[in-house]
Amino acid sequence: MNIIVCIKQVPDTTEVKINPKTNTLVREGITSIINPFDTYAIEEGVQIKERLGGKVTAISMGPPQAEKALRDAIAVGVDEGILISDPAFAGADTLATSYTLAQAIKKIGEFDIIICGKQAIDGDTAQVGPGIAVHLDLPQIAFVKKIRELTNDKIVAERMVEEGIEVIESPLPVLITVVKDINQPRLPSLRGVMVSKKAQIPIWGAGDIGTDPDRIGLDGSPTRVEKIFSPPSRSGGKIFEGETEEVVDAFVHTLQEDKLLP
Repeated sequence: MNIIVCIKQVPDTTEVKINPKTNTLVREGITSIINPFDTYAIEEGVQIKERLGGKVTAISMGPPQAEKALRDAIAVGVDEGILISDPAFAGADTLATSYTLAQAIKKIGEFDIIICGKQAIDGDTAQVGPGIAVHLDLPQIAFVKKIRELTNDKIVAERMVEEGIEVIESPLPVLITVVKDINQPRLPSLRGVMVSKKAQIPIWGAGDIGTDPDRIGLDGSPTRVEKIFSPPSRSGGKIFEGETEEVVDAFVHTLQEDKLLP
């Protein structure tokens, strides 16, 4: 079973900096971690390998410092990490990012399943995983909470929807995005840490994966951030004190005065 896990390194802080010229996130020099949702994708990939055999390859698109995220993935059982990095990729939106990752996956070659976290905490779009599936013309199952069955030619999975759970069957190869209900990510072992330190992490640039220059980075991103600003501080407000019934009565009376209730 050839498994590819797509991971992203995200800032481990709320004190982020924005490039004033491009309105994109400045990632260099900021303490970063593996996107938390991607840790569940990594764990699921490793568990599949442990059950069925095969190989888990983690790929990440980002600046050179994203190599650490790949080493952290190797420390918990991933076999190989590949960094997709090139200044030309900077400023990519979800469309350009999914296209770039899809090109990298084509270079990797044969695979049975691609696993992504449901979304990244710095963008919260949940679009990159499905976008990769579209670029590769693959079936996809999003928001997977449990894999019921996985064989050499099909998968049966439970996916979360607003009304409850759907059970989906799909042929392989397939792309899935996973939610945190699917497993409990393991901690790295001492042996895993030692292996990760010695691992060779190849770096693939735009030329290595055959990308179209018009479809990557800012030039390949149809969505742009036009303006970034902090909302004004909220003023006013009122605190009601007293017993529960008194507070409720006072609150209702205030709403009526403001003509928010009849």
